[in-house]
Parts: sequence; structure tokens; C-alpha cells
Amino acid sequence: MQKTIMLFVVILFSIPLFSQEKLDEVKVIKKQKGIQKSFTVTGNTTLITSKELLKAACCNLAESFETNPSIDVSFSDALTGTKQIKMLGLTSPYLMITEENIPSVRGASQAYGLSFTPGTWVESIQITKGAGSVVNGYESISGQINTELIKPINDIPFFLNAYGSSDSRFELNTHFNKKISDKWSSSLFLHGNTRVAKTDMNNDGFLDNPLAKQINILNRYQYYNAEKGWVSFINFRYMNDKKQTGELDFNPDKDKGTTNYWGSEINTERLDVATKVGYVFKDLPYQSIGFQNAFNSHNQQSYFGLNQYNIKQSSYYSNLIFNSIISNTMNKFAAGLNFTYDKYQEFVNVNDYSRIDNSVGAFFEYTYDNADNFSIILGGRIDNHNRLGTFLTPRLHVRYNPWEKGVLRFSAGRGKRSANIFAENQQLFASSRTFDILDSNGKIYGLNPEIAWNYGVSFGQKFLLFGKKADAGLDFYRTDFQNQVVVDVMQSPQQVLFYDLKGKSVANSLQLEFNYEILDHFNFRSAYKFYDVRTDYISGNYQKPLQAKHRVFGNLEYETHIGEKGKQWKFDYTFNWIGKQQLPNTASNPINDRLSGFSPSYSLMNAQITRTFSDRFEVYVGGENIGNYTQEKAILGSDNPFGPNFDTSIVYAPVFGQMYYAGLRFKIK
Repeated sequence: MQKTIMLFVVILFSIPLFSQEKLDEVKVIKKQKGIQKSFTVTGNTTLITSKELLKAACCNLAESFETNPSIDVSFSDALTGTKQIKMLGLTSPYLMITEENIPSVRGASQAYGLSFTPGTWVESIQITKGAGSVVNGYESISGQINTELIKPINDIPFFLNAYGSSDSRFELNTHFNKKISDKWSSSLFLHGNTRVAKTDMNNDGFLDNPLAKQINILNRYQYYNAEKGWVSFINFRYMNDKKQTGELDFNPDKDKGTTNYWGSEINTERLDVATKVGYVFKDLPYQSIGFQNAFNSHNQQSYFGLNQYNIKQSSYYSNLIFNSIISNTMNKFAAGLNFTYDKYQEFVNVNDYSRIDNSVGAFFEYTYDNADNFSIILGGRIDNHNRLGTFLTPRLHVRYNPWEKGVLRFSAGRGKRSANIFAENQQLFASSRTFDILDSNGKIYGLNPEIAWNYGVSFGQKFLLFGKKADAGLDFYRTDFQNQVVVDVMQSPQQVLFYDLKGKSVANSLQLEFNYEILDHFNFRSAYKFYDVRTDYISGNYQKPLQAKHRVFGNLEYETHIGEKGKQWKFDYTFNWIGKQQLPNTASNPINDRLSGFSPSYSLMNAQITRTFSDRFEVYVGGENIGNYTQEKAILGSDNPFGPNFDTSIVYAPVFGQMYYAGLRFKIK
């Protein structure tokens, strides 16, 4: 029965099989790898476990990928300290980001949504390259990131994490867990963070990081009845996030809406309610049905100097999934229906861009797996959207193991989405640029939906090198846009243009990876990444701005043997080399506010040391950007922020220099 329910949970919530089984069945936690790749899963999926998340200052989900080569992390602007992620050379709007397989970061939350999930809440993260499963929707183009939160049934009674850093950020996380009955468990997660001091390391008169406050509360319940085959989750969540940035002397009480000093405030309030219920048929353990529902209200009130941007999104998502087999367990299928509703109340200065989007869709996904060396997933869905029309979404994933410890994969799929041009490009509001939409025939801001095909092939091989475990991998992915909403900052430094693609736009991604166990408990990970991301703009064909063609990643981790009462030392070091990047056009600016065509290459180093005193208590210290590399001129026109050359969006490197932090973790088991 335990295996039956395990299968049910896996199928119901569409978690890759290898991740859920290994997390639940591994008994020697200290031997578990922080990053896991299975050679028996059809998709090119990487599992980041909670162990990996403890290796860096993982304050929120946006900062959870620093030690993972599949995701590139960078800063979106010179003011808010917001980190954005990219995969296969494309930014997060082209990724489907889900929380327990329910869409989470989308629409109004694209710019800052990753910072709204505290890192201590996360149990694991699954990263899938290429078009994702049709079960989760039609929007995925370059991949999918799914976050699994800590389950109440497996949680400990109490957890405390305290964190402080040299950039005056302080954070406190507490988890409370209670077993209500033999079938009900509940968890209460409380998170608070603040930044209280003003810092200006580069002496440009602007804050390097915003003053900030965030309160985040999650209360979740889990029902688990193994005998009758029922499981359910209920989540209630509230978040309030406030940021203030701008000039050092800016006081919002006196200076908001004036030209005394340039300043910005971004205030976000969010409410989420989500439910899941599933049933596995008593006499048919391979057959199950699940029902997911989620409601959220996201309200952002903000201004950037004299630019005002307010957006409120009220959304409802529902997904009904039925899983069964055809003849035998080598032939499985998932079928279902889903519905989405999004009400946007969006205002850019005095312009009203409010709208309502809704869609209904049906999907079918067939899986063949011979339980040995071959599997294939063929999926398709049909959706009717009030703005995107009626359309088909095909997806294909194939795995073949040509020999022992080797795996070859192929994927292809189509994605379609509506670009929320203002929510996704909020960093441009903190500039003197005017916003101009050149097309008017489409149904989303006058623009047409984005459509792209993604194709990919990957190969992985495990082997022994000098008697130690090693593995190597190669993958290549290509994204071809049939239509793309072009965000053009190449035409003029005083203007940003939005228009439908008039030519070609492609993103080619090549990654080479090598991992090696140098000694017992001493591991090395490395990767080289090449990106060729080019778009036809009005003024010509250019490499995508602020996207490095070449990147190199390296990570070293070492753990001592576990001593008496669980005592242990852990050391982690991460190195990133980022090649030159195409910069937006600033040629017409005065020479003091002008940047050359490409940025210089640079390197970043992060490190952390953890001392475990017992299985209940540990402390950690670490540093980011230890080499103290910063962008020489992060804000153009900083001496005249209300003038024609002001721009905070051209950021290719860190603005804040060295940052050191310390923290502690305490558990009651």
C-alpha cells in the first residue's frame, strides 16, 4: 500500500518519478547529492535538493540557482537589487514557473515574483530544459521550473533560520509543524526580512540596494489516508512587500511626485489560496484522478520618479487530471481539462491597459516506457483563449539509453503566450525613455501573441576516472520564434519600442558539463555555456542586449566526515566567468553618459562555510562577489535624473561590491 500511495502522489502532481522516490526513500541524508540527474527519466530534468539550497545565501527562490549551471542569474537593474534568471539564453517570461505544479510566477509577478518565495520553504526544485509537459499548460517555451514546498506530513516540529549580511539585510524564518491527527498535519511558515541602512558603494548618489520590508505567511494543511487512497493539500498565504530606492536624500513623504530628488517605491500585496485533492483507485493502483485549484490576488502600487505604474491581477486556475494505463503499465496516459482566468487592472501613468484574459483547454499525454532503455512522451492540447484564439500545442520527449550509464534525449515542442510588456520590463520605467508601441492590430496592447518552437538534444555519460565517479554531459537547444514581441532598446537611448517581430529571432544554447568526485566528500562541478541569441530589430540584426555569449561555471564542495553527535564542516566555492555582452544603443548620449558597444568580461566568486554542531544546530558564514567586481557606471545621467539621458536599466555586472553574511539554523525534531 505504501508503494501504491507513493505512485499516486507522483502521478497526481506530475513530479518527475526519480525526484519524489529518491527524496522519500533515501535514508542516509548526508550521502545525498545536492544536484541529481536521473538517466531513466524521459525529460532533461535536474533536481535541486534542499541540501544544495543550503550551500549559498538562499534568501528566496531567485537566489536558489547560484550553484546550478543550468540557470543564469543576473541583476535586472541598478536600483531594486532584483535578480532575474535565464535558461537557454531566454529570460524568465519564457519559462513556466510553477509551485507544486500550479503556475505561480506569471503576469503581474514576473518582475519580482521569484523573490516572494523564501528559500527555507523549499523542499526541492525540478528544472526541465525544453518545452515542458502539456499537463501544465501551453505557455512553456524554453523550459519549466517547479518548486516543491516542505510537506506538513514530513516536516519537523520547529525550525528557525536567522540571517544577516553586510548590506544591512536581516531575515528571520520560523516553521511550526503539528500533527493534528493520524491523517491531518499542518505547517505554519513565517518569514520576515528588512534592509534598514542606506548604502552607496559607487558614490553615484543612488542607493545600491533598496530599503525593504517583507512579511510572508504560509499556512498549509495536508490530509493523507493511505488505506482509502486520498491525499489533499490546502494552502493559505499572505505577503506584503515594500521597497524604496532612488537618491540617498529622497524622502517619499516630501519628494514623491516632485523633481526635488529622484525616488521610487514598489509596494506589493499578495493573497494566495490553493487546494489539491487526489484519489487513487483502491483496486487499480495505476489509476488516479486529481483536481487542482488556485486563486491569487496580486496588487502592486509603484512609481519610478515621475513614472507611475500600478497593476492588480486577480487570477483563478483549475486543472483536472486523470491518469491510467493502456493494456499494461508500459503504456500510460494523462488526460484532463483546465481553465484559467486573469483580470488585469493596469495603469501606466494616465493610460489604462486593463483587460480580462480567460482560456479553457483539454490535454492528452501518452507515455511509453519499457522500464529499460527507451521511453517516449507524446502530448498535445487544444485551447481556446479569448485573445490568443483556438490553437494546438504539441510536445515530444524521447529518451534512449544506448549503453550502460549513457543517455540520449530529444525534445521538441511549441509554446504560445501573451507578453505583458510593462510588467515584464519594469526596469525601463526607471529611465527617461518613452514607451512606444508600434503595432495596433493585435489583441494584447495592440500586439500579437508570441509563438515559438523549441528543439533540443542532450547526451549524458557516467564513468570512472582514476577510480572516482565522474559524469559528462552535452546539450544543444534551439528556439525559433514565429512571432515575438520585440523590446527594442537599440534604436535610441531615449526610447523603447515594442513591436511584433518583422524578421527572425533565434536562441541557440550549447552547454558542456563535467563533474568529478576528486576525493571522498570532495566534488567538482563545471560547465561551459555558449549562447547565440539574435533578433532582427528595425535598425538591424543584433545579439540580444545584456546576454553574454560565453559563460564558464565552476563549483567545489567539500565535507568532513560526520563526527560525534553529527558534528561536521562544510565548504563551498562557486566561480562564474561572464563574457562580454551587447549593450543597448547609447551612441547619441553625451560622452559621459555613453557606453561602448560591448561590456567587458568579468568573473565572480562566492563561498560559504558551514559548521554543524549537531543534527539540531548549525551556523554558516559566507561571501558573495568576493573579488569585489562592480560595474563602473551603473546609472547613466545620475547627476541629472530628470534629464534626457537618465537610465538605470543597463546593468551587466553587480552594482554592490563584496557582501558577507552569517546565519544560524536550529531545529527541534
